[in-house]
Amino acid sequence: MVNNSSNATVTDVSITNDIIAALALVREQKPLVVNITNFVVMNTTANALLAIGASPIMAHSQQEMTEMMQITGSLVINIGTLDSVWIERMLFAVEQANAYNKPIILDPVGCGASLLRTQTARTIAANANNLIIRGNASEIIALAGETSQTKGVDALDSSDTALTAAHYLATHYQANVVISGEVDYVVSATRVISLKNGHHMMPYITGMGCSLTALTGAFAAVGDSTGLAATAILAIVGEIAAKHSAGPATLQLNILDGLYQLSADQIRQHLRIEVVSSL
Repeated sequence: MVNNSSNATVTDVSITNDIIAALALVREQKPLVVNITNFVVMNTTANALLAIGASPIMAHSQQEMTEMMQITGSLVINIGTLDSVWIERMLFAVEQANAYNKPIILDPVGCGASLLRTQTARTIAANANNLIIRGNASEIIALAGETSQTKGVDALDSSDTALTAAHYLATHYQANVVISGEVDYVVSATRVISLKNGHHMMPYITGMGCSLTALTGAFAAVGDSTGLAATAILAIVGEIAAKHSAGPATLQLNILDGLYQLSADQIRQHLRIEVVSSL
């Protein structure tokens, strides 16, 4: 999510208005978002959800998952600190989310870095209904079964190289796919949208992509099944926050403040979005 331009160009006013309306709904409805996420980012993603107006809960136990899926707006699954116990919990949560028709957001952290991560991500995707996949380019490529370049959980592929893989995932899993990178892409079976907001410091903050995944859960809970609103909003907030940040530490704090303070006018002013194709 990198951009150095100061001129906002919006190619579709209706898309911008949809993003603004989605933000208003999240703040009005304060949806509960169940997160099965990694130990590294729990605090970061919970704060991001609170700042945008949602209500996070880090619920991992199978004993309460059926109850949680009855009341939640969405389920976020992040495989960042994966093991056999977590895999069992995740698959049970997916089963319960499907039973109650709740959106599922999958973050295949480090997919392609190990066989365990790759197989687990594919199993979750195959079992999930109402699915949004949010990952970096290397993760998206690996999840689709292509050869990617990874260094642990970091991407070595550019986001545009993952478009074919994202389209495959969208059609194969009947999902929407968000590719995070220098340019962000939101891909469905019929449409590709690019977003050119953000700042080059954002990848230097642990959990920035995970925060986007969590925010995607908040917006999915109020009806955005594409991942577009969350992607646009976090990138815009990062871009604005970077203007007042000396480095990644202050940027992280300023992003939280920015999520809390973001206005419709700021979205209209900063959003750089393009419908790349309608298939």
